[in-house]
Amino acid sequence: MDGLRVSDADRMRVVAALERHTAAGRLSLDEFSDRVGRALAAATRHDLARVTSDLPAEPASQSRQLLLAFLLAMLTMAGLALVLVLGR
Repeated sequence: MDGLRVSDADRMRVVAALERHTAAGRLSLDEFSDRVGRALAAATRHDLARVTSDLPAEPASQSRQLLLAFLLAMLTMAGLALVLVLGR
């Protein structure tokens, strides 16, 4: 599976992860620049995995938590709109 070719979207997800790791202080700007170049040149999953292999895995639940918070906010707004419409 590591020999499978990657898409531009796959490469950009790794670049975004490198940005977060740099912001967290795990990478210097020089390391970031080098790794972005390697990520953008990656042809396979193995190539991409090597770019971030020494960095801690990012919690996948973080994006789920943001999605859940967004959905709850939208439901709350819909409920308030319904109350306003029915209260007229």
